[in-house]
Amino acid sequence: MEDYLKYARIFKALGEPKRAMIVDMLSCGELCACMILEKFEMSQSTLSHHMKLLCECGLVKAREQGKWTYYSLDMDTINSTRQFLCNITSDKENCICKEDADRGKGCDECDENDEND
Repeated sequence: MEDYLKYARIFKALGEPKRAMIVDMLSCGELCACMILEKFEMSQSTLSHHMKLLCECGLVKAREQGKWTYYSLDMDTINSTRQFLCNITSDKENCICKEDADRGKGCDECDENDEND
């Protein structure tokens, strides 16, 4: 369950189009906040809010240099998120749907359909 909560936060952060666009921009490399701000019609405080959410969920890393903040993708999080999405969209031996079936506690409706086939 912990993994599902972790990755749900990431997908929720990406559910806002501007944040998804920011991640797309960062796929080309590190950017200063001022460079990101130039691409959007938003205030500095709105950008800060978006960046805070992207950093909190682990997708983006921030580093301070002088008065500017530079942002980049956290590739460890990107790769683990990619793997998580692959895992939950693939048939596998340890799928949560097979846990109850292995214990003989399948869905009654499914069991009835199997009997009718």
